[in-house]
Amino acid sequence: MAIRLTDIAVRKTKEHLAGEAPERGMRVKVVGGGCSGLHYQLSIDSSRTEDIVFENDGVKIIVDADSLALIDNSIIDYNMGLHGAGFFLDNPNASRTCGCGQSFAPK
Repeated sequence: MAIRLTDIAVRKTKEHLAGEAPERGMRVKVVGGGCSGLHYQLSIDSSRTEDIVFENDGVKIIVDADSLALIDNSIIDYNMGLHGAGFFLDNPNASRTCGCGQSFAPK
């Protein structure tokens, strides 16, 4: 079980975490909504007892067990494209995604 960040996603996450307490990291959560049924939610947060925490090049990635079941083995990337810049997940557990890449349907 793992979630990984690309090199640029590590850099951008470290920029967002600058000045934050050292125990904080990037929380990745799956919530209902979006045009494909489920939506990724990224935030800066601290871990809770029930969370799973991964570390990638000094960046903590915090995930709850329910979300991890839907995004396990995903790669988080940061894209600077024509439609704006932001984090995107390459999720091998998605059967389809929406055009913006922010929501998905599980397999």
